[in-house]
Amino acid sequence: MNESLTLMDFVRPGGLLPAAALVALSILVSRFVTGSLDGLGRRFPERRLTLQQVASLVRVGIFSVAAVAALALAFRLSHQMWVAVGGTIALSLGFALKDVSGSVLAGLVLLIDRPFQVGDRIHAAGYYGEVKSIGLRSVRLATLDDNLVSIPNNHFLTSPVASGNAGALDMMVQIDFHVGVDQNVALAKRIVRDALTSSRYAYSGKPWAIVVTEVLTESYFAVRLRAKAYVLDVQYEKAFETDVTERVFESFRAQGIAAPAVLHRSLGPASLPDGE
Repeated sequence: MNESLTLMDFVRPGGLLPAAALVALSILVSRFVTGSLDGLGRRFPERRLTLQQVASLVRVGIFSVAAVAALALAFRLSHQMWVAVGGTIALSLGFALKDVSGSVLAGLVLLIDRPFQVGDRIHAAGYYGEVKSIGLRSVRLATLDDNLVSIPNNHFLTSPVASGNAGALDMMVQIDFHVGVDQNVALAKRIVRDALTSSRYAYSGKPWAIVVTEVLTESYFAVRLRAKAYVLDVQYEKAFETDVTERVFESFRAQGIAAPAVLHRSLGPASLPDGE
């Protein structure tokens, strides 16, 4: 005798509550583990990035195990179930979750290939900030203006991404200064050098440089002094830039080094006085 089967025929009523409790427990455990590792990262700053990466992997593992266990509790995973409704469910989910499944696979690729890591400062999808987590569906990026941006994992398989520190605590920071072409460029360079190398946020274990270039904009000629140095921890990136900039500007004012002057527009033939 043939009987039509529905999805409810495979549901374990007694297993729904334990499955929901298991999911809730996995969320609590994930938050506890993440919070504990974040606390250790604040206590041991030199291990902060490693602990953040471990937290991301542990969170993915907890949710994956909980999802499988919850399905086993809530449904009768028998051969009959897969034969009766497996094809239909797979086809429906294939269309409904195409982008999600692509992001999940991309997330696994990111964890294996590691083009960037948790704690890195990256440019991606028009945003710049610190990678807070690499999940099954998306990468969460904390921008410098304190926005939390979620970027689908599959974006990183087809678009370029730039990592500023590539897993290290230190990172190169570039700061530009502009002075007039008639100013004492050698003195300006010494001022920038002193501010750069004496900052408490500077990392002395890697080389620094100051590149001097003449530039032309729409309204002025200028000499650009591009300072390049490493900050000792990526979380001090803007503090380092602010510290150096403030001290350079103060010294420029004290030494009388002026900013570039705006050029006057050249007079056209129609503007010349008669007889000239």
